Amino acid sequence: MKQPIQGFSKLSKEEKIDWLTQTYFNDAKAAKETLKTYWHNDATLQKLHDEFIENTISNFFLPIGIAPNFLINEKLYSIPMAIEESSVVAAASKAAKFWLNRGGFKTEILGTEKIGQVHFMYHGDVEKLKKYFQIVMPKLMHSVSEITTNMEKRGGGVTGITLKDKTDKLANYYQLHCTFETLDAMGANFINSCLEGFAKTFKEEALHFSEFSEEEKHIQIVMSILSNYVPNCVVRATVSCPVEDLNEDKDISPQEFAEKFVRAVNIAKIEPYRAVTHNKGIMNGIDAVVLATGNDFRAIEAAAHAYAAKNGSYASLTHATIENNIFKFWIEIPLAMGTVGGLTKLHPMVKIALEMLENPNAKQLMEITAVAGLAQNFGAVRSLITSGIQKGHMKMHLLNILNQLGATEEEKKYFVNYFKDKTATHSNVVAEFEKLRSNS
Repeated sequence: MKQPIQGFSKLSKEEKIDWLTQTYFNDAKAAKETLKTYWHNDATLQKLHDEFIENTISNFFLPIGIAPNFLINEKLYSIPMAIEESSVVAAASKAAKFWLNRGGFKTEILGTEKIGQVHFMYHGDVEKLKKYFQIVMPKLMHSVSEITTNMEKRGGGVTGITLKDKTDKLANYYQLHCTFETLDAMGANFINSCLEGFAKTFKEEALHFSEFSEEEKHIQIVMSILSNYVPNCVVRATVSCPVEDLNEDKDISPQEFAEKFVRAVNIAKIEPYRAVTHNKGIMNGIDAVVLATGNDFRAIEAAAHAYAAKNGSYASLTHATIENNIFKFWIEIPLAMGTVGGLTKLHPMVKIALEMLENPNAKQLMEITAVAGLAQNFGAVRSLITSGIQKGHMKMHLLNILNQLGATEEEKKYFVNYFKDKTATHSNVVAEFEKLRSNS
């Protein structure tokens, strides 16, 4: 029976690997060799990666691909995408090419407000609390002046603090609801530092507020933390063209294509089972750019899905209409992103990705990322209403299957050509592979 290990974090990297491989692997030597295979040859670069997180034992590589030909606000981009899923980069590239000569993508920043909250419990007269809040407000702002000075010089900082009464949901529960402008930083550390400063001052000053009773003076701070839900940090990306310009598919008329497309998006608006998969396709594109640029894809995912449910039912993040013979397809999505801080100046590949995008500011990166999500969704819906999703997806997945089977380079070339006009299901590929091997 395996036993807990004490002091694991204090072990050297080699000692951690020795313990891990000897404890969990039948072939400890082979496991250790695999882990070391993914170390950087450059020791300095490996040390940098080791220090990103705790208890590092190796690196986990993801492919980073390029989707070229994105015309965004009349400027041409090649978008970096870090993702392991077959067909995502190909679908984005295909959508970019489709819209390149149809006006490209247009974007608009609808807001950049970030949110943080101080959650606290107060037992007493709510009117006294409101009066105290108005009196203590200047002290709250002053308490974080050292933190906010540099941000304010650049045009950002704390933009508001409101007292919210949440006692109808939870007895004695209130919050300081705080809003921020963090400019090119995602801002998590800045926001959390401000919130902790607010909380400390709010609690301490209450002890000296003469109108509070002894019980009322003892405000209990539960926690101070930013919110990853940013419904006012939103970007819109749009494509549109006359219906007759949707003429690339020979098997369906432009009018029928437009009508089926709008219908498919409307289904995702009212059917949550479809909406989840629909939005997952959007996030294929968005997460790939978020990851490539060193941003927090978990925060982006959480915000996007909360936004998709903002009206009480989970629904599509994209919208489509046909009006006056104009097809229009767009997305509105919250994207709290940064181009300074975090890994943006540390991870070599992140620096490459940002330079590839001509070193965008946070707003520009929001726009580029939203476009990647819209393009991904366009490609997915387009496939669904025409040829179906599997033909293209499995064709891209073909090399993964062949690599699993141990195919040679010559065999790969043969099967890529063989399945050029066939659906490459896993069972079909395996059957044809075995047939070829048995014949040879």
